[in-house]
Amino acid sequence: MFSSILNTAAPPLRRRPSGERQLGAPAGVRLAAAIALVGLLSACNGQNNARPMGPPAGKAEVSVVTLHPQSVAITGELPGRTTASLTAEVRPQVNGIIKTRLFTEGGFVKAGDALYQLDPASYQASYDSAVAALQKAEAAVPNAQAKVERYEGLIKQNAVSKQDLDDANATLAQANADVAAEKAAVESARINLEYTKITAPISGWIDKSSLTPGALVTANQTTVLTTIRTLDPINVDVTESSTNLLNWRRAVDEGRIKLTGPDVRVKLKLENGETYSHTGKLAFAESNVSMSTGTFTARAEFPNPDHLLLPGVYVRAIVEQGVAENSFLLPQRAVTREAKGAATALFVTQEGKVEQRVLSIDRSVGNNWLASSGVKDGDRMIVEGTLLAQPGQDVTAVEVTIDDNTGEIRGPKQGSSSPPAAANSTPGDDQSKHASPAGN
Repeated sequence: MFSSILNTAAPPLRRRPSGERQLGAPAGVRLAAAIALVGLLSACNGQNNARPMGPPAGKAEVSVVTLHPQSVAITGELPGRTTASLTAEVRPQVNGIIKTRLFTEGGFVKAGDALYQLDPASYQASYDSAVAALQKAEAAVPNAQAKVERYEGLIKQNAVSKQDLDDANATLAQANADVAAEKAAVESARINLEYTKITAPISGWIDKSSLTPGALVTANQTTVLTTIRTLDPINVDVTESSTNLLNWRRAVDEGRIKLTGPDVRVKLKLENGETYSHTGKLAFAESNVSMSTGTFTARAEFPNPDHLLLPGVYVRAIVEQGVAENSFLLPQRAVTREAKGAATALFVTQEGKVEQRVLSIDRSVGNNWLASSGVKDGDRMIVEGTLLAQPGQDVTAVEVTIDDNTGEIRGPKQGSSSPPAAANSTPGDDQSKHASPAGN
């Protein structure tokens, strides 16, 4: 607007007739007025942009938690997958044609239940033939036995030669051997006849059938007829690195971790984030480490009465490794990393001054860090307001509590006396504002 005023050309001067009054101001007067108006607006803008200096700020107010030693359950969260405790692949043991399927696909079967019936005609005939051969062999034994007994009486009278008696004994032995062989043949035929009825080797849940009645099957074929799995109990195979195993054993040897007992309890975290309702136990760990991955496999066993867990499900196993006594848990929100990667945190001393320390962190426990050094009983750690505090600065400390499940600040600690530094707080400050989470 002002540029349009400045750039407007003055109208040409004309001679006024006599008696006409002057209505407009000269161009020079209007230009001077525009310049004055621009200067006035600039001065107003300068006054608006100027920031008046407020009164000096008081001590910064920070939220702290008081640290005390406690016994901490040490757990390790390991990836794994569920596997059936028993698995049986059903295959035929004799050749034949499937005559009938005797189970319901997807149902539960017990050990010994009939699953398939093969055509038994040829095997029944083989069994009957073996029984007949056994009867024939058994019929030859009495005649051979009588001949031996007769020759034994005649040899005393020198009525027969010794060679004749030896031949009779050989014939009897041969007859007895034939009986034994035919008995074995009968048993073999009976077993093959029974194999025409394919039964469940274990109890469990059965899959679908890969073949239908009328299909030809052969003994020990590669194609599986069906699979049976026992789901209660169910196993969980997890992997752990050999480095973590060495660190854990060293901690146990040094007394930093105490074993809770011979049975190691295990909990499960499912794919949807929920915790499995039943607790399992560690069954065994392999005695070798994989050369390609540097890990070893351990197996945990869980009850599965509701069959919620199915084989192949990805889970995370929470293994109780022991208890670390007289340990300190530090809120993760209060710990930062310096440029070299060392863990640091800010503390409030008894004099109300901020102090920065370098900490030694072992592992995470929920929303906390397990510290092995750098803290002592009664230390007050700053958990909120770290951006307002610098090492050596005087601050006002307000003690709060931390929600262990979420890691968020709940509010000022109820029923606790104010720390010495809190006496210097500025009157009228609303300390309850530190109850809500805020970015540090």
